[in-house]
Amino acid sequence: MGVFPNRKYRPTSGAAADTLGARYRAQMARRPFLLFGLPFLSVIVGASFVLTPATAIRYERHDRRVRTLTRDEELGVGRGGRKVDIREEYYRLSAKDNDNWEQKRVKRLKGESDGIL
Repeated sequence: MGVFPNRKYRPTSGAAADTLGARYRAQMARRPFLLFGLPFLSVIVGASFVLTPATAIRYERHDRRVRTLTRDEELGVGRGGRKVDIREEYYRLSAKDNDNWEQKRVKRLKGESDGIL
């Protein structure tokens, strides 16, 4: 017998086949989805339920930082924001005469294309 035998030592009592890992591997070959796929998918689904509230909190914080301005705030943005009455502005803009407008051509810069291919 050599110093380093080629075969691993296997006890004659079959104790190695009775271990939990050996039984799991033997059953895994027969039912892979039941013993691996189903637990894996359940972990994924469970994690999504656990992480959903955390994601919602994250989005709420982001929404608070980037919130939509109201109309009054839009008109008053800046230091010298003037006080504006929305109704007055609406009537002032709607009173313009939109029927008598004149189309004007703007001169192009040198080398600028005119948009025609």
